[in-house]
Amino acid sequence: MKPTLAWHFVHRPLPGVLRDGRPVVIGETIRHEGALVLCSSGLHASISALDALQYAPGAVICRVRVGGEVLRDTDKLVASERTVLWTVDADAVLRSFARRCALDVIHLWDAPEVVIRYLRTGDESIRSAAGDAAWDAAWDAAGDAAGDAAWDATGNAAWDAAWDAAWAAAWDAAGDATGDAAWDAAWDAAGARQARRLTAMLHAEHRRVVTRGEP
Repeated sequence: MKPTLAWHFVHRPLPGVLRDGRPVVIGETIRHEGALVLCSSGLHASISALDALQYAPGAVICRVRVGGEVLRDTDKLVASERTVLWTVDADAVLRSFARRCALDVIHLWDAPEVVIRYLRTGDESIRSAAGDAAWDAAWDAAGDAAGDAAWDATGNAAWDAAWDAAWAAAWDAAGDATGDAAWDAAWDAAGARQARRLTAMLHAEHRRVVTRGEP
């Protein structure tokens, strides 16, 4: 089968630590012997970085090539061979991504000024205050998804915040569509836009690291 490029998150520190405790080795092809079972047995990855994010155990993302036998699901795959091409610590990227997703829907609610300032600047000195303000505002609005996106973007776990904020933004982007088919199409388009954004940001971070010669 032709090799496929995909994404896979692992633990810190760089270049990464697999779920079983083995260190990531750039360029090494690891192979799985035995049956492939999604979510259970084999070497997992996702074609979309946004899909991979929901399974992330940590903030190091690997660009991988998978091959051999491959089983595919809607948001993940499992393969008998996987090679890590490069890795980056995506923590800062995911925080920025979450803030951008929250800003996409900032016009849909009466956001406190400190929340807007944090989302625009990423100033860590006001993150706690922004989180408290977003929580209070979202609670008052009975769980408004735009407020939830801002709350997620101020969260401590960057990868969880990015995932939640992206889909809260997608939910709102699709919310005005009428009819099931139109809503589904709007939802898919909004999610695809967020996925493209995250992919572009990860590639940009990799280029930045390579250019600066960082490990």
